[in-house]
Parts: sequence; structure tokens; C-alpha cells
Amino acid sequence: MAPRAIWKGFLKIGQLACPVAFYSGATTSERTSFHTINRKTGHRVRRQYVDQETGDPVEKDNQIKGYETGDDQYVVLEPEEVAQAVPGRDKTLSVEAFIACSDVDTVYFDKPYFLAPDGPIAHKAFAVVREGMHTKNVAALAKAVLFRRIRTVLIRAQGSGLVANTLNFDYEVRSAEKAFSEIPDLKIEGEMLDLAKHIIDSKTGKFDPREFDDRYETALAELVRAKIEGREIEVPKRRAESKVIDLLEALRHSAEAADKPLPRATKGRRERRAKTKKAAQRTKAAGKKREAARRRKAS
Repeated sequence: MAPRAIWKGFLKIGQLACPVAFYSGATTSERTSFHTINRKTGHRVRRQYVDQETGDPVEKDNQIKGYETGDDQYVVLEPEEVAQAVPGRDKTLSVEAFIACSDVDTVYFDKPYFLAPDGPIAHKAFAVVREGMHTKNVAALAKAVLFRRIRTVLIRAQGSGLVANTLNFDYEVRSAEKAFSEIPDLKIEGEMLDLAKHIIDSKTGKFDPREFDDRYETALAELVRAKIEGREIEVPKRRAESKVIDLLEALRHSAEAADKPLPRATKGRRERRAKTKKAAQRTKAAGKKREAARRRKAS
């Protein structure tokens, strides 16, 4: 089944306008998710907004936005006022400039999306834009009203489509200077620097997300599966704490270990990941069946 587009509009470059569709580039739907349960009754707990002073539940129609101006003092904004203040939805992703792909610091990256032509009529114009960007090795900076906000988007060519990243605004990104202000200016040279460079050279590789293991998700899926099957839960053994040794000695040991060939664990990792995914899907399906049975019984 094809994914559902979360936004549709036009990619506009000068006088060229191409119908495009946005698709989510990342999802958390495959993660093991939980509900909050009442320990005493076993029933699911649902959240509810209550009045801070009276403790009474507040229905959705009576919930409005308020900006705090002082202690328990608020400027109240009606939904109509908020809607009028939000920029219009012109459904246009307007390219303002083309830049080098490496020009944008990754701290500004927000969320990834896939950008594809919206319908056969858009295929040729889309291909022209994609191939032009790919040939020149550039990214496009564009603006659009997305999800009720004006967003800046970085667009890059990838495969047969385009990848778009919404960007954080400058005021949303914290200054690195504050985080790094207390780091002393140390000069590293001699054997220490040589060993560090040797370790880096020996471990140089390529980025492959298929190699990443989500050990937390794997452990959660196994825990849920064990509870469903009534098996005893095995507590993983903690690694023994390593002894604190001299920095230079640590570099030497690391350099020696780096000279040894790394074990090939790719196949095992992929098998574990596939097993975990299937287990999570089975767990989710079993949960849906139990929920459906509970609703039938309640009705």
C-alpha cells in the first residue's frame, strides 16, 4: 500500500511550478508502545484536562489558548483569532536559493520528508528539477506554510525523488559557545595524537543505517513477548566495570585492538532486527485482538 501524503502543493522555482506531495520520512509506529493502566482494576487510564483551581473536568469546547503575562494572569486567544494570525495556506513550496549541500549545519535539521511528483502530469517537470540539482550537486532552500507555520525547508536530490528537511529557526537552536565555554584549550601532539589518528584510520567506514541496533527496542519487545508467553524473564548481565588506566595506555590498548580484524556481525544483526520487528508486529496484533474482544464484551 502506498503511503498517504501529509501535504500537497506546488514546488515553485521562478516560473516553473510542479505539483508535489510530502510524505513522512521517519516514523515511530514500529516501536513498542504502551498504555497507562490502573494497577488496581487493570483498566486503561485516559488523560483529562481539569481546572487547576476547582479540579473540575474541562470539556474541549471550553478549552482555549492563553499566554501567561504574570502570576495566574493570561491573555486569552480565541480559536478564530489564532486562525486569522496564522499565515495563509497558499500550498506553494517556493524555492528562494540553491546552496551547496554542506552549507547547512546539521543542528538546524528538524524532520525528514520525502518529496515526490503528485500525479503523472508532474513527472517531467519534477525530473528536470531533480536532475538539475543532482548534476550541480546543490540543495534548494524553500519556504512554505506547513502544519500551520511558515517553515524553511532544505531540499536535496536522492535517487528518483527529493528529500526535504524542515529546518529549525535560528532562535530555536542554542548557541554552541555556551556549551563549549568551559572546555580548556589543550594542545595534543606527539604519541597521543599519532595513536588517535591511527585508531581513526583503522576504524574508518561508511554510513549504513542497517548496521544500527536499537537494543532498547529489542529488549522491550523480548520482555513483552516473554510476558505474553508466560516465560521467565531473563535479566541481562551487566558488563564488568573496566579499570581506570592512564590515558596514554588506554590509547595504546585501543590502537592494538584496532589492528585486529572486526567480527562480521552484519547477518546476525539483520536477523535479530527482523525477528524483533516480527515479534513487535505479533504483539501489536495480539493487543488489537484483545482490545476488540474487550469492546465486544462491553457492548
